[in-house]
Amino acid sequence: MKKLFAFLAVIGMLSAGANAVYAQEEENVAGEATEQVAEQTAPSEEPAAVVEEEMAEAPKGIHKQIKAKFIEGGAMFMSFVLLALIFGLAICIERIIYLNLASTNTKKLLQNIENALNDGGVEAAKEVCRNTRGPVASIFYQGLDRFDEGIEVVEKSVISYGSVQMGLLEKGLTWISLFISLAPMLGFMGTVIGMIDAFDSIQAMGTISATAVAGGIKVALITTVSGLIVAIILQVFYNYIVSKIDGIVNTMEDASISLLDILVKYNMKK
Repeated sequence: MKKLFAFLAVIGMLSAGANAVYAQEEENVAGEATEQVAEQTAPSEEPAAVVEEEMAEAPKGIHKQIKAKFIEGGAMFMSFVLLALIFGLAICIERIIYLNLASTNTKKLLQNIENALNDGGVEAAKEVCRNTRGPVASIFYQGLDRFDEGIEVVEKSVISYGSVQMGLLEKGLTWISLFISLAPMLGFMGTVIGMIDAFDSIQAMGTISATAVAGGIKVALITTVSGLIVAIILQVFYNYIVSKIDGIVNTMEDASISLLDILVKYNMKK
């Protein structure tokens, strides 16, 4: 009898609990239906506020986006990549300015030298070279300064001093090459460090977490992309500088041959 009364009591308690749960579920369903109807009839202001807040939090402008990615990529390695870009661009700009100032209208210069030789001799031609900027005028001056020693000496002087001027034109190219190679290396180093941090996080947690892995990989990819972008920018400037130097060197060689022809003609007239 005691077991029967206990069994009936348990059944009664379960039935009461089930009725209470069922009643509560009906109230929740009714409440949700009422809220859905209210949301459909009333204008939804909360989602709009959330969207506006997210848009306000999102960085506006490309410079703010770059700043955000710079911070996400890690200040240490991103700073090294940024320094490589700054120093590389500084050298590139200095070389471009120097090469533009080194460009000379060789045809006009040769014509002025020939006219000066016919009118005032070698000293007048040297004065023309002194008043003209650029490596071509400097080479011409060295050749004219040794005109009294013979045409062969003039030719050797022009060739020797041409090599000196070529070295001055190529000054700084090794540093640009260094920064072109260094920037992606720093980016790849940041990649390795980011992957190590990701695996350290996984080891510390004991399980594979998509958040931890994604964070480390994101840092790695940002540093890699930054290094590659810096290398691409500097490579474009490097190729432009090299092509500019090649053009000036070809002009120097052609102009030197023309100067020797002018000096030979002038020597025959004397």
